[in-house]
Amino acid sequence: MKKIILSITIICMFATLGFSQALKPVQIDSLVTISLPANFLKKDTLGQQIYSGNGASGYMVVIKAKNPANTKPLDKERDLNEVLKNTVNDIQKQSRTGHIMNLRDTTVGSLKAKVFTLRIDNSNTTGESPQLRNFILIYTREAAYTIEYLIPEERQEIAKAELKAFSNSLKIAPELQRHDQYVSDAKGISFGAKVALYGGLPIVLIIVLVVVRRNKRLAA
Repeated sequence: MKKIILSITIICMFATLGFSQALKPVQIDSLVTISLPANFLKKDTLGQQIYSGNGASGYMVVIKAKNPANTKPLDKERDLNEVLKNTVNDIQKQSRTGHIMNLRDTTVGSLKAKVFTLRIDNSNTTGESPQLRNFILIYTREAAYTIEYLIPEERQEIAKAELKAFSNSLKIAPELQRHDQYVSDAKGISFGAKVALYGGLPIVLIIVLVVVRRNKRLAA
């Protein structure tokens, strides 16, 4: 997944929260739709489309980053898992004081997605309230989608309804299926399982032989 740079002007965000508007559906492309504040902004930069806007309680960002034309299709689900894992790590590395919370897999339409919260605590240096950045990550062969809802931790309870409305408004067209994320449905056997099967089996046989011989000696 192409590295995504998420730059947010926190001061402007909270200064304009009072001027937020109700959410309305926005078509990111022909396959993905999500609701954003009516006064959202759109920017095209470095091959990315960035949509952003202030809600009643939090700040919303949607990024569509097209994959390069020569991007090799992912083979199996484990390859998709690795891409999503690396993206989570890249986002975390953007903040020295951030740590991942509530990391889990989910399904949006027919697509597999990753959901998590990045908690950033600079209170010891800036005196600011910790921030919660709530993410949904989706990867397809054509593009990667990053959906974020950012709030001060102190507004967490107030923002619950808006966060739920924002997240639930994400709609994926039925044309997008799992084969748009990875090619093969075959799970295959993992490296760890192979080690356990082919490496561990001889050890088990040796243990069995030792026990059998020991029992024969005791019986003699």
